[in-house]
Amino acid sequence: MQEELKAKIIAVCDKKIAAKGENVGLSFYAFFANKNTDPEMLMQAATWWIHTHKLDHFEKAHKIKQMIIEGD
Repeated sequence: MQEELKAKIIAVCDKKIAAKGENVGLSFYAFFANKNTDPEMLMQAATWWIHTHKLDHFEKAHKIKQMIIEGD
């Protein structure tokens, strides 16, 4: 996964946690605008989320952030 995407995921998780609390959930779509402006990065996130880790559609932001930090 590109460093740019990792940084974006951590930033979005931090923002969501700050706004809605520790139990906030999100999907990989939370890291992208409603327009498909970067299909390659979207596919990286989708592959990591769905294929590699077989995560549910919604996961806790703190869990995703920790996975990225730990390099999963």
